[in-house]
This record gives sequence, C-alpha cells and structure tokens, in this order.
Amino acid sequence: MEVSRRAFVLSAAAASAAAQENRPLTAGQVIERIKKNVGVPWRTETVDTIKSGTADTPVKGIATTMMATLDVVQRAAAAGMNMVVTHEPTFYSHEDKTDTLKDDPTYRFKQDFLDRNNMVVFRFHDHWHAHKPDGIATGMIEALGWSKNVDPRNPRQFLFDGIALGDLAKQMKDRLKVNTMRVVGDPNLKVHTVAGNWGYANSSRPFARPGLDVLVIGEAREWELIEYAADTITSGNRKGLIVLGHVMSEQAGMINCANWLKTFITEVPIEFVPTPEPFWSPNAG
Repeated sequence: MEVSRRAFVLSAAAASAAAQENRPLTAGQVIERIKKNVGVPWRTETVDTIKSGTADTPVKGIATTMMATLDVVQRAAAAGMNMVVTHEPTFYSHEDKTDTLKDDPTYRFKQDFLDRNNMVVFRFHDHWHAHKPDGIATGMIEALGWSKNVDPRNPRQFLFDGIALGDLAKQMKDRLKVNTMRVVGDPNLKVHTVAGNWGYANSSRPFARPGLDVLVIGEAREWELIEYAADTITSGNRKGLIVLGHVMSEQAGMINCANWLKTFITEVPIEFVPTPEPFWSPNAG
C-alpha cells in the first residue's frame, strides 16, 4: 500500500517527537530553563556558570545547596543526583579560579570525585538574588517565620513589638538550627526594627542607619563591621548585631530554589541537600 507524502511527513514528525521525549535531560537544558524562568535578563559578566562537568551531561537528579562542599557533593552522588546547583563557590574563591590549585591535594581530591561520578556543578548566585523577589531572602523570611514582620516600605526591613535582643537571637537560633551564632549588643535591648543582610556584609553603612535597632548578617571582617558595631555601642548608641555565619544566613534560600526548580523541571528528581554548618562550639547543646 502506497503511503502518501503527508502521512509520511506526519509519521516522521511523530517519530522525531518521540525520540526527543525519550532523550535524557542534559545539564545544559536545565541551565537554559533556569535562564528562561528566572525573570531577569541573563548577565554577560556573571559567576553563574558551570564550575565542573559539561553541559551535555545527562542529568539523573538535581541537588540544590548553599555551598557545594565535598560533603555535599558526596551525599548528592550517594542519593543518585549528578547535578548540583550551588549558591556559593565550589573552589574557594568568588570566581572559582583554580589556576593556583592544580597541585593542591584538597582541590584534586574534590575534582577527582566530581569527575569519577560524572557530576556537574552549576553556580546560581547573581541571578537568584536578582530574581523578583530575591530567591535567597524569600527562603530566609519563610524559614524564620517573618512574613508578617516585613516592613511594607522596605522588604529588607522587619518590624517587631519590642522583643528583647536576646530573645530574638534565641528564636532565630532555634528556627534556623544555628550552632554558633554570635551577637553584639545588650541582650535586653528592645527591638523594633531589624534589617537582613543575608550573606557577607562589606560595609558599616547598613548598621549605622538611623532608626535601625538590629542588623542580621552572615559574616563580616571582625576589624571592619564588627569593630564598628562594638564602638557604636560603646559610644552610647543602643544597637545590636547578629552574626549567623554565611552558610546559615542563606541556606533556606536554596530550599526555596529547589521548590522553584520543581515548577518547570519534572523529568528528574530535585532535592535540597543542606550544607553543614562548618563551625561548632564546646558550649553547644
């Protein structure tokens, strides 16, 4: 029986579509979907690039994490996930430059593990912060239960009814499960306004802002913002500074990232893999 040209074309198109459906999702396709869905133009200059592996790697599962430490990538691999979407660097500098690490045993151990397990690590920092609303801040607000405290005039500021600084810090420690939080200021300080500077604080300006009672940060140089905060308080200005640690100050934002990825990637499992807090205290527990 002779097959018409139209039937042949339709059959070929159907076969092509079926083959496309059966083709495994690649890391490059995951990244293209992220770019399409993040809602902001993709920057030419950005740290949001592949740090290990290749774009054509078939993806078996995706792990989101705050920092792709060796522990994280090992746990992701053990769970069958070979693509890691990390917020912070993989190789110890903001730009993930490895030129000086080629003979470093720690770098080599980590890179060899990634290579052996055919893993792709993709950084998602600049554009997750640029997402509207900021993907990290959104996750942190949800984890802290501060949605009701957001200042309608400033999404980075939170309003409280005079809670004591010590009680606020304890509440944050418990909700985020922080082991080594540090606080500067009088624990009895009555808190009405709090600002969140998730991650690294590179300036004293947010702390110095008039009308602000408490600044929450991930980390800062102790001879810069920390010293400034101590001197501000000694000079008689009643303020507080809460230092969570960098990982703990942005971690929940990557839980939010996993949930966001699930809205447009359905072919493979997606799971948040927490980055362990690197510090411990002999008084913890």
